Amino acid sequence: MQRRDWLVLAMASLGGPAFALPPAAMQFPRDLGSHPDFGTEWWYITGRAVSGSREFGFQLTFFRSRVEATQAMSSRFAAKQLLFAHAAITDVQGKKLWHDQRITRAGFGIAEASETDTAVRLRDWSLVRTADQYLAELPAQDFGLHLQLAPTQPLLLQGSQGLSRKGPQPDQASYYVSQPQLAASGHLQLQGQRFEINPDTSRAWLDHEWSQAYLAPEAAGWDWLGMNLQDGSALTAFRIRRKDGGTLWDGGSFRTAQGVLTIFQPGELRFTPGRTWTSPANQARYPVEWALNTPMGRFNVQAVLDNQELDSRQSTGAVYWEGLSRLLDAQGRLVGHGYLEMTGYAEALRM
Repeated sequence: MQRRDWLVLAMASLGGPAFALPPAAMQFPRDLGSHPDFGTEWWYITGRAVSGSREFGFQLTFFRSRVEATQAMSSRFAAKQLLFAHAAITDVQGKKLWHDQRITRAGFGIAEASETDTAVRLRDWSLVRTADQYLAELPAQDFGLHLQLAPTQPLLLQGSQGLSRKGPQPDQASYYVSQPQLAASGHLQLQGQRFEINPDTSRAWLDHEWSQAYLAPEAAGWDWLGMNLQDGSALTAFRIRRKDGGTLWDGGSFRTAQGVLTIFQPGELRFTPGRTWTSPANQARYPVEWALNTPMGRFNVQAVLDNQELDSRQSTGAVYWEGLSRLLDAQGRLVGHGYLEMTGYAEALRM
């Protein structure tokens, strides 16, 4: 099959009947694994790595997509589940983003996603949870991620005990589990050079979501951020954006280092775009600085590098911006680092 055929099947995977997602009693480690009855799912890790005087951002994502049109087929060759993967490194001092992507059908020992725990593999790329850490191995073109990510805090259930609304209708929702403040160690490779990661100053964030109908028809995309604060707190904030640029839905959370969790309710956040960057590839304009008002106070988000646009048209089919960013408080003091993701600016996102 050609990549375009896989993409057609992936889009068809979300064509089943929509239904309201009920609350679920999360069971771990089972719910850290795959949920193949749902249309779409992802394991998404972002982080900041410090190696000597060098600073890097890193991102890896494994996607699973159920293809409804092939579920009744008995052939072993039927593409019932598709797996995609993205990997990227932001070289801050080098002012360059490195990106790679993959796609294949599940099965035949080539690609798989365990249903019992986090264990996702796509050829020689993998993300596996052990008793005390996540292991990520992604040897990519011209760069590589070889990471050990150790939890320092409990899992964070987003929304209402893990059920996170993404729109005005009850079917526009996901089950959403986060693992902020992961201590990152291991090494990065960049054009044959090895960079050892300092675990004392390097932190990562993991999101795991699964859903049947993520976006409302009138939605164009989203603005999302996950920030590890220097004091051990964790900030999640997102808004689902209408095609006219307005906010259709918003949400997120703030958890202190002591474990006090505040879940943001729709309408409590205000995203105000600031300075923009225009992509030379497609003329999309991305706000690379934001003012964010939350119930926990006002913050400012600043990209460390303007050009962190990812072209994933050979896998998931989207062009979007995703990159390492700084978090500042209302007085302009640096309080954390994390990732900002913006979709639907080059063209409306389809899910």
